[in-house]
Amino acid sequence: MMTHPITLIRAVCAGVGVMVFGMALGCASAPVENLADIRKPAPDFLIGPEDVLDITVWRNADLSKTVTVRPDGMISLPLIGDLRANGITAAQLAEKIAVKLKEFKESPTVAVSVKEINSYNIYVVGEVTKPGKYPLKSHTTLLQAISIAGGFTPFASKNKLQVVRNSTGADGESRENRIPVRYDDLLAGKGEPGNFVLRSGDTVVVP
Repeated sequence: MMTHPITLIRAVCAGVGVMVFGMALGCASAPVENLADIRKPAPDFLIGPEDVLDITVWRNADLSKTVTVRPDGMISLPLIGDLRANGITAAQLAEKIAVKLKEFKESPTVAVSVKEINSYNIYVVGEVTKPGKYPLKSHTTLLQAISIAGGFTPFASKNKLQVVRNSTGADGESRENRIPVRYDDLLAGKGEPGNFVLRSGDTVVVP
C-alpha cells in the first residue's frame, strides 16, 4: 500500500518531536516541578520574619490588614498591638488573634493567609543551570530544589551532592554539617529522610 507524502511528513515530524523531548528530559536530569506550586505555603508552614500576611477579620475592614512580620518575629494590629507570629502556622496565628479580639468583639472570625514567603530560603550552588538563592515552602525536597534551579549542567557530579546545614549545639555554638547525598539514591528512595527534606538556610552544593 502506498503511503501518502503528507502522512509520511507528519510521521517524521512526530518522531523528531519525540526525540527532542527525550533529549530535553535527559538534560534536565531532575523531575520538573511547577515553581508556583513549590512557592505555595503548606498548611503547616511556620511563619518567619519578613513573611507578608493577609489578616481578615470578618465584617470588620478596619481590623483586616496586610502586615509584614518584623525581624523580631512580631506583627502589629489595631486594638491588639504587638503579637508574636514567628514560629507558628497561619491557623495558629488566626486563633491567637481571635482570642485577643474577644476582649473587644464578640465571637470574632479571623482568617490568616501567607501572601509572600520571605523567611524560608535555600541556596543552590555549583553545577546547576540557575544557581542562587530560592524561597521555599516547608517540606521542600532536594529533588524539588534541583528542579527549581533548572536541573544539572552536563558537568555535574550527580552522586557527590552535599547539603550544607548549620545547626546549634547544646552549648549554643553554631556548627556546619555537610550531608553527602547520592542523586541515584534520591531517585531510588534510599537514604535517611534528613537527606531529602531541606531546612531554611540549607545550601545544596552540586560539584
